[in-house]
Amino acid sequence: MKLAVIPQVRVGPEMSAHLDSALTENETLSDFVETAVRLAVEHRRIQTEFHARGQAAFEHYQRTGISHTAKDVFDSLPVKLAALCKRILG
Repeated sequence: MKLAVIPQVRVGPEMSAHLDSALTENETLSDFVETAVRLAVEHRRIQTEFHARGQAAFEHYQRTGISHTAKDVFDSLPVKLAALCKRILG
């Protein structure tokens, strides 16, 4: 697999000092930047999926006219949470 290089980003002295102070022991600036980029990419992926689910739900509502009240949705959350806990915790 071919690796890509992330372009250099120029920052002022103040930001550079903030970056240096944010690094953990034995962490390099490259490590920090790679982690930040990975988290940003994951965040964007999650945002895109969330938007797609919302768009699909809205289109379903437009086709069917079926909707759920906020109360119904919130009332169903404890049941879903309990099922998830049971699945995870056994």
